[in-house]
Amino acid sequence: MKAFRNLFTKNCMMIGAPVEGKLVSIKEVSDPTFGEEIIGKGAAIIPSANQVYAPVNGKVATVFPTGHAVALVADDGEEILIHIGLDTVKLNGEHFTIHVQEEQAVKKGDLLLEADMEKIKAAGFDIITPIVVCNSDEYAQIQAEKPGNVKPGDDILRLQK
Repeated sequence: MKAFRNLFTKNCMMIGAPVEGKLVSIKEVSDPTFGEEIIGKGAAIIPSANQVYAPVNGKVATVFPTGHAVALVADDGEEILIHIGLDTVKLNGEHFTIHVQEEQAVKKGDLLLEADMEKIKAAGFDIITPIVVCNSDEYAQIQAEKPGNVKPGDDILRLQK
């Protein structure tokens, strides 16, 4: 039975939730860059907490100086973009605290950054947070888990080579 199960789990990678909140379809993101999956397939979370954690083991590829987004390369090769809110680059770093630097190795669950979601919302920004696999074309299938409440580290995306 174990060998049979391995047929379905071999070359399968899981991406965890980077933030606590409500998991929703990427198609619910109003920005077409994300909602229409222009830069890749993924999922989105409507955050209920301020801390953003590494969803995989890997390395920080890019931390935007404004703190509104971070890109990681997982040990398995997934290129993951976590983008906190929509158009939040316009905040010029206000309400964001960065805890990592580029090229830093991270483990799943390490704190990447913090975002004061209430202040971001009060400033008029949507806090929906897309999690996108930027190298989606390298995977035969990318499937989001069922919508619902998630905690950091809960599986939200299943990737199959």
